[in-house]
Amino acid sequence: MGLRLKLNLVLILLTLFCLLGIGLYANKVLQDNAREEALDKARIMMESAKAVRQYTVNEIRPLLVAQQKRRFLPQTVPSYAAHSYVKELQSNFPEFNYKEATLNPTNPVDRATEWESDIINHFRNTKNIIEAIGERETATGRYLYLGHPIKITNSACLSCHSKPSNAPKTLIDTYGDSNGFGWKKNEIVGAQLVSVPMAATLTRAQDTFYLLMAALISLFVVLIALLNLFLTFIIKQ
Repeated sequence: MGLRLKLNLVLILLTLFCLLGIGLYANKVLQDNAREEALDKARIMMESAKAVRQYTVNEIRPLLVAQQKRRFLPQTVPSYAAHSYVKELQSNFPEFNYKEATLNPTNPVDRATEWESDIINHFRNTKNIIEAIGERETATGRYLYLGHPIKITNSACLSCHSKPSNAPKTLIDTYGDSNGFGWKKNEIVGAQLVSVPMAATLTRAQDTFYLLMAALISLFVVLIALLNLFLTFIIKQ
């Protein structure tokens, strides 16, 4: 076996080893960055929904107290405001989702599904946990979800959710007296859940990975070719 062949074999093996190591590391970093990008979007959406809820409590609800006595106004409900905000957002980003899933909701639309109930029960059964992050496969691809517990810390909430007899008549007339009652102070009754798609960020990460690997392979090929030319020059000398 000639010197050039031995050198080329060593260079090829070294190149493959380097490409494997760099590829594994780069792929992990890019996948982690894609997940963090999706999580950042989820956090922004979650904080926006919380801001809308707080605005409703502080600014909107006090203005509608008198009208609320004559008929139930959903605009005074923080969750209604948050969902209305997200509905507007979904006109441009239909794949983004927000829900205030509840085990025993006043409005049946808010009733938790099976996977949402699992997250709520996780909050209920795990002390001091304030956030849940995970991924789930759906018919439209992989989604990252971010969940925060809904805990009854304000006693004012119990005026509508403790007993039907304590709730405003307008609320009973709208939703009935069968659901959304029996809540207790400091009880976790549901979870705010944001779901954002990961397809776009994962695709970008994959494209970047392929581009990086193509550039590295091209670089190593050029280096091996240059070393061979240099070796040919040395041998001729």
